[in-house]
Amino acid sequence: MDHDTVLKIKLDQLECHFTWALIKDDLDLPSVLNRLDEQLKLDYDKKETLARTYNALAYVKFLQGFLEETLSSLMTSVQLYKECHEEEFHKALIVTYGNLAWINYHMKNYTECESYLQKVQKINKNFSSESLSVPEVIGEKGWTFLKFSRKYYERAKECFKKALDLKPEDGELNAGYAIALYRTEYEEFTIENSTVIKQLRRAIETNPDDDVLKVLLAIRLSKYKRKKYREADSLVDEAIERSPDHPHVMRYAGKFFRYRGCVDRGIALLTKALEYSPNSSLTHHQLALCYKRKKIQLLQEGNHHARSSRVQQIRDQIIFHLEMATTHAPCFITAISDLALHYGEQCEIPRAEEMFQMIFKTAKEKNDNLHVVHFYYAEFQLYCNRREALAIKHYMECLKIHQDSPEGQKSARGLRKIAWKRIYKNTQDGEAYGILGFIHKEKGEKSQAVECYEKALSYGDNDEYLTILCALRLSIHK
Repeated sequence: MDHDTVLKIKLDQLECHFTWALIKDDLDLPSVLNRLDEQLKLDYDKKETLARTYNALAYVKFLQGFLEETLSSLMTSVQLYKECHEEEFHKALIVTYGNLAWINYHMKNYTECESYLQKVQKINKNFSSESLSVPEVIGEKGWTFLKFSRKYYERAKECFKKALDLKPEDGELNAGYAIALYRTEYEEFTIENSTVIKQLRRAIETNPDDDVLKVLLAIRLSKYKRKKYREADSLVDEAIERSPDHPHVMRYAGKFFRYRGCVDRGIALLTKALEYSPNSSLTHHQLALCYKRKKIQLLQEGNHHARSSRVQQIRDQIIFHLEMATTHAPCFITAISDLALHYGEQCEIPRAEEMFQMIFKTAKEKNDNLHVVHFYYAEFQLYCNRREALAIKHYMECLKIHQDSPEGQKSARGLRKIAWKRIYKNTQDGEAYGILGFIHKEKGEKSQAVECYEKALSYGDNDEYLTILCALRLSIHK
C-alpha cells in the first residue's frame, strides 16, 4: 500500500467529527451555526465546554469549505483544553487532535497530519485504552449529535448511555442523557415509570446549578396536569429567579407557560430571550406557538365581529415569527409546514399549496420529519380547502410514520373527531368505523380494531377492510 492509503486507514480509525458520519445533507448549517454561536456566548467562562463547541464549529466550517477557519477553531480548542488540564496529552484532547489530523490531511500537510496521529496514539497508550472506551470522547460524540441534527438524537442517547456506564456520576453526561431522552421519548408513562422524568431528576442531582434542566423537568411534569403543577411551577420560578437572563431558561419557560395557558407571560419571556439571541429560530418558533394559543383563546370567546381584527393582528404575529424562524433555519420543516398552513388560513391557497409541495419534496429527500408535513397538510386540507377525504389520507400517513410523535397523536385525535362526527350524523357510516379501526390497528390494539372493522363491513362492502380484518384475526390467533 502507498503512503497515502496507509495514512487514510489510520485516519479512519480515529474518533472525531470527521469519522462520526455527520452527513452534510442531514444538517441545516445556518441553524447549526446559530446554535453554536449562541453556545459560545453562553459558555464564555466554561473553558472545557467552549473547547468542545469550537471543535464542533470547526467541523461546520470544514463542511462550508473554509479550511483555514477550521484550523483556527481547532487551535483555539487545543488552547482551551490545555488551560483546563495543563498538559499536552490529556484524554480530553483525543477528539481535537483527531480533527487536526484530518484537516491537515485535507490541506495536504502530511507531516502535521502524522504528528497529530502520533499524539492520539500516545494518549491512548498512556490510558491503556482505545478512544472509543474513553467517556469524555463518547460524551463529546453525544453532544455533537444533539447539536447537529434531530436525525442524530437516537445516536446521542446511545452515546450518553454508554458513557454513563463508564462514568455514572458525571454531571455533564447525566445532563446530556436527560436532554437526549427529553427530545426522543414521547410515549405516555406514569410519573413513576417515566424514564425522562427519572433521568431529569438524576441530572439535576448531579448538576444542581443547571436551571435549564429544572425547566425541562417542569415541562414534562406539566403533562400530568394538576397532580404535578405545584412542583412544576416551583421549579420554573426557581430557574427564572436564579437565571433571569439565560436565553435557554427563558425559551423553555416560555414553552412551559404556553402549556399552562399563561400565554402572555410566555410571550414576555420569549421576547426577552430574543433580545439575547435575535437569530434563534427556536425562540421565534416558540413565539409563533404562543401567539397560536392566544389566537385559539380569542376565537373561543364571543362577539365575532369585535374580535376579527384582533385575530388578524395575532395571525400576523404568528406569520412574522414563523417567517423569521424559517429565515434563520431554512430546513426547519415544522416551522415551514406551519407557515404554509397559516398562508392557507389567509386564503393564500396557491402560495400555501406550492410551499407544501416544496417541503414534501425536501422531507422525502432528507428523510426527515415527513410525518410532520403530512399532519400540517391534513390540517390545511381540512380547514382551508374543506377536503375531508384528503385530510383523512394525510392524517393516516402521519400516524403510520410516527404515531408516538406529537403530530401522530394530534393526527389520531383529528381522525377520531372526523369519525365520531360522521357517526353522530349517521350511525351506519362504514367508513367512519373504518377510520376508528385504522387508529386501533396502528396503535396495536387488535381486538378493538377487529370490532371496528367488523362494524365497517356490516355497513358496506369494502375489500380493503376485509383484507385487513382477516390479517388482524390471523395475528390475534397466532
